[in-house]
Amino acid sequence: MGLVVHGLRGRILAVMTRSEGPRRTLPASPFIRRAAPAPEQYVVGDRVSHDKHGLGRVVAVEDDASVIVDFGTTHRRIATPFTAMTKL
Repeated sequence: MGLVVHGLRGRILAVMTRSEGPRRTLPASPFIRRAAPAPEQYVVGDRVSHDKHGLGRVVAVEDDASVIVDFGTTHRRIATPFTAMTKL
């Protein structure tokens, strides 16, 4: 506790001071800054699953910024980040 101050009408108010130690954070806190995971790297021939287009196979990789995937009936260019696509 810090300084004790006598307030109005005879009440005692305690002024809290900040502790000098480091702040603790809870492990499940939504405010913890976590490092972003490295984007997944794809090579020609990788089998993938896309949330919207389904199963496919990587047919081309363009500068690590996008991949072209054959989904059977269509070819789609998927750009980074590959949040909707996972490697099988």
